[in-house]
Amino acid sequence: MVTLLIFGALVALLACGMPIGFAMGVAGVVGLLAQGGMDTLMGILSTAPFSTVSTYALLSIPMFILMAEFVIVSKIADELYDSMVIWAGRLPGGLAIATAFAGAGFGAICGSSTAGAATLASISLPAMLRHGYEPKLANGVVAISGTLAMLIPPALALVLYGLLTELSVAKLLMAGLVPGLLVTLLIAATVLLLVWLEPSRAPPGKRYSMREKILSLRVTGAMLVLITLVTGVIYLGLATPTEASSLGALGACGIALFRGRLTFKLFTAAIANAARTSAMISMIIVGAHVFGYALTLTQTTQHFVAMIGALPVNRFVIMALILLLKLALGCFLDQVAILLLTVPIMVPVIVSLGFDPIWFGVVLVLTAEVGMITPPVGMNCFVVARYTGRPVEEIFAGIWPHFIAHILAIIFFTAFPGVVLWLPTTMGH
Repeated sequence: MVTLLIFGALVALLACGMPIGFAMGVAGVVGLLAQGGMDTLMGILSTAPFSTVSTYALLSIPMFILMAEFVIVSKIADELYDSMVIWAGRLPGGLAIATAFAGAGFGAICGSSTAGAATLASISLPAMLRHGYEPKLANGVVAISGTLAMLIPPALALVLYGLLTELSVAKLLMAGLVPGLLVTLLIAATVLLLVWLEPSRAPPGKRYSMREKILSLRVTGAMLVLITLVTGVIYLGLATPTEASSLGALGACGIALFRGRLTFKLFTAAIANAARTSAMISMIIVGAHVFGYALTLTQTTQHFVAMIGALPVNRFVIMALILLLKLALGCFLDQVAILLLTVPIMVPVIVSLGFDPIWFGVVLVLTAEVGMITPPVGMNCFVVARYTGRPVEEIFAGIWPHFIAHILAIIFFTAFPGVVLWLPTTMGH
């Protein structure tokens, strides 16, 4: 009965438009009060918020966000896209393929899916439309390429998953790298297939000399420095994700200064934007922890795990049902909200079934990528529409080939977990 009260309160608050962090916190308070009384409630509220936000690993989130802000100021993404166009522009659908590779590169120095989509929408989409690309093809590849930041380190979604599950953030970030690169190639392959089936979707690209290609790599030097400062030191075990995020923020700031693009006004704006986003995420995590305490007190999670474990079906059937539920929720809720709502319940079930929680985190985030482009609440599609002025219906119409391709990718990584877990097992400690 108390469990129904908790979820009923949560649904009602979300329906009223309350932000997810506050809604989960209030619903958790209602559950704690109903189950344990005022003493239990005050005991948890007096300790849980401070212990949650004082977690050392949480410091990586504001630093990664600040790094993304400085990267945007430095205009690295613009030059990265130009370089990718020179290398891939001659291929059928070359500008669209360059968008996928630029999305992966920007994701490796950003970590935010919406920031990636916004940047690509302002840079690559006008270029593709100007060269006569089919609007559906162009919009679809921009929307899906922005989601690569959710998998490729420093992926904030994986950091958040690690904080919620108390798993190694370093191993989670490394686990996302190989799938992120493979999904990038999948996006490029989908574009090639679409253009092969209907060549009118994309005109032939311009041919560049090898000298021009080599010279274009100069602009990727700054990106490689940032990747080394973040992903490299984590993989080698030279720094924790928190320390690496600080190095990344400092490096991005230095690059923006070196390029002469960082004014005092832009510096303070970057700090303010990072502070606001970090405060929002911190409130979400606090609310999720209060909500989790309420579920623990009512033993909802334990009962759910026992019920799932007693089902007379193969564990992969249960996994498929969980991922289908995640896809269905993605049609209506924000992906961060789904992550916070489902992880406290799903992860114990996954562990009880014998699945690796780090592998599951990557598959879950890959499923969230699909949710970022799925109507009616596909966040990346609305971001692209906002930055380009294109109708959102046109963008949704262009994502379906990538939706199908991503479903196949989810099946592949579910069937072959070793692809996800290989890199974390080789990293330094």
